Amino acid sequence: MQFVILTENHSDCGYAFEHGLSVYAKTDKHRLLLDSGQTGIFAYNAAKLGIDLTQVDTAILSHGHYDHSGGLLTFNSINPDAHIYMQASADGEFYNGERYIGVDKKLLALPQVIRLNGDKIIDEELSIFTGIKGKKYWPSGNRLLSRMENGQKIQDDFRHEQCLVISCRGKNVLLSGCAHNGILNILDRYHEIYEDDPVAVISGFHMMKKTEHTDEEKEQIRNTAFELMKTETVYYTGHCTGEPAFELMKKIMGDKLIHIGAGMRFEI
Repeated sequence: MQFVILTENHSDCGYAFEHGLSVYAKTDKHRLLLDSGQTGIFAYNAAKLGIDLTQVDTAILSHGHYDHSGGLLTFNSINPDAHIYMQASADGEFYNGERYIGVDKKLLALPQVIRLNGDKIIDEELSIFTGIKGKKYWPSGNRLLSRMENGQKIQDDFRHEQCLVISCRGKNVLLSGCAHNGILNILDRYHEIYEDDPVAVISGFHMMKKTEHTDEEKEQIRNTAFELMKTETVYYTGHCTGEPAFELMKKIMGDKLIHIGAGMRFEI
């Protein structure tokens, strides 16, 4: 399996970047896209990287936030044939404080959009799962995020979050956008479905914070890293993880934690 980070919050190799995430993957049977960042930057970088987006057959929206969905209209204008899978609940009204952070409603009208209600096995290579219920080390930044329900803002429970598992040549790779439900809880749900650890996880961890982490938050970040070290998995992370959290985890996880950036290529 080949992976390319089309956009992320930074780049070490001269590519355009923004606050957002988009991952391209090539498997034996598929060319696919997980998320699209917030603008068309992912497409600009794809062209620069020699990736033909017209060959993508499947797009997955990890959750209903602008920094993952904003480029999908651009993608659809380039490739009007690819299916775009999202949870039906990702069409909600989502907010960060007073700021709307949901998807562009024009996306919902596209005939290529497939709205799911829960898990979906697309084929022998691609599966989507939801139903993440645990609250272990639930990211504290989630407390700022809400959804509109019956005219009132309530704490978002991220039921619109979905995770993609790519199964190819005996290996499973787990992809998530922000892991709002907590990476450990996502892994618990993964293990309910699959017997072994994924060989790799590609995901933000939603530990980013504008102010310094409290001692309690730092301890939670370290404990998350210690728990991840118990798995036989390599973790590729960035975007909403945040540099301070990444550095705390890197000291514990070493080579099992890899920082992603726009333009980065790797094989698994």
